[in-house]
Amino acid sequence: MHFVRYDSDRLGVLTDDQTGIVDLTDRLGLESEDPLIEYIEGDYDASQYADEDADHSVEDVHVESPVEHPKKVIAAPLNYENHIEEAISDKDITTDEWFSIEDKGYFLKAPSSIAGPDDGIELPFSDRRVDHEIELAFIMGSDVKDVDADEAWDNIFGYTILLDISVRGDQDRSNRKSYDTFTIIGPCVATPDEVGEPQNLDMELQLNGETRQDDNTNDMVYTCADVVEYASLGATISAGDVITTGTPEGVSSLADGDTIDAEIENVGSMTVDVTERDARFADVNVEKGGQ
Repeated sequence: MHFVRYDSDRLGVLTDDQTGIVDLTDRLGLESEDPLIEYIEGDYDASQYADEDADHSVEDVHVESPVEHPKKVIAAPLNYENHIEEAISDKDITTDEWFSIEDKGYFLKAPSSIAGPDDGIELPFSDRRVDHEIELAFIMGSDVKDVDADEAWDNIFGYTILLDISVRGDQDRSNRKSYDTFTIIGPCVATPDEVGEPQNLDMELQLNGETRQDDNTNDMVYTCADVVEYASLGATISAGDVITTGTPEGVSSLADGDTIDAEIENVGSMTVDVTERDARFADVNVEKGGQ
């Protein structure tokens, strides 16, 4: 199934052609403002309604991020070797020498940066480089701590697309990647049976109709399960937490009026608009550098 959150606090499943939504909120008696997390943590079964006629067209609703208030957003930096090479050759991306997630570990993004595809991306600065990064992400289905990679797969609820929007600069990653709307998640969460092999999925990002990122998840340094194992060492990962797995090469800057089309095989596709808002701190002097 492909779960979708829409119109603020409604949860549904997509029809097979992904053009319609079967509402689950009333059918299952969901009451939370974060209904997917309520579903994950509760004793619910949506499969009995998956073949019902659609209650809504996707075009007629506001598609939100699948989760709104996870406890954590865990992110993997430099997890594709071709992006590591790209980052080293472009000092706007990083001033470090060769390194990967194996060297630097993971980082956290503020949950307040989460937005859905229909919310769009708001650029906070007019004088700073802000890049797109397409990533395969997933939602945890249970609480884990000190879990082995082999066991991690069974604790993943489903997979989604995540756009990790990044201001380039010397600040810590968690700073530069945590502005409002800088974690676009959607359009849905695909359960593992729908996805198949998560380490062999084609992904593509187009910017204004031009392909910028085009790769396969089999090029990851750490697999999805490896990231879970690493992040759970001595720390609890909670059901509903978002884990994202890094981006391949092809990152580039965004500007007001841009349109992003992002797609991951067996997961879904989404279109996201980019706008610019007033930058109250645009005159802050920040040096370049930093992945």
